[in-house]
Amino acid sequence: MRQADVTRNTSETKIQIAINLDGTGKAELASGVPFLDHMLDQIARHGMIDLKVVANGDTHIDDHHTVEDVGITLGQAFAKAVGDKAGITRYGHSYVPLDETLSRVVIDFSGRPGLEFNVPFTRARVGDFDVDLSIEFFRGFVNHAGVTLHIDNLRGINAHHQIETVFKAFGRALRMALELDPRAAGVVPSTKGSL
Repeated sequence: MRQADVTRNTSETKIQIAINLDGTGKAELASGVPFLDHMLDQIARHGMIDLKVVANGDTHIDDHHTVEDVGITLGQAFAKAVGDKAGITRYGHSYVPLDETLSRVVIDFSGRPGLEFNVPFTRARVGDFDVDLSIEFFRGFVNHAGVTLHIDNLRGINAHHQIETVFKAFGRALRMALELDPRAAGVVPSTKGSL
């Protein structure tokens, strides 16, 4: 069972996340940041991952701590659920369009955290959401999931579309990378023998 429950409590946030990597895309989301919930729903639906997120953060200050800490906790949950990575495909990629926008995400469950984030946002906010928080979410995720992640928005005019295509492509890349390869059952996908 590739599932995990992780809780993270700090003086700034209290986060509870439950995931099932072999789910149906069901999401129960209450992060306190509506736009983040919309993006987390994209990960669940396009990644076919069941995801439950409950967060209480200091959003009266701003959304930064909540968005970053959800990324951290989600990364911890993925690391726990995927375990030793035996039998997974390991690499995943996806291109996702939305009207004028096109984004590409490539992921490697390498055990080495690394983020390349190339999204030239066309405006600073989508509603109340600061677009710079997107990178904070993904930085928290990669550092705690132990993955290498390349995110590129190749074109786009609408900042909402830019972020949404990134999160959809991220979900689909996760799905590909975490797919169990029947030809490699029980084998860690590395010449080193461990990741």
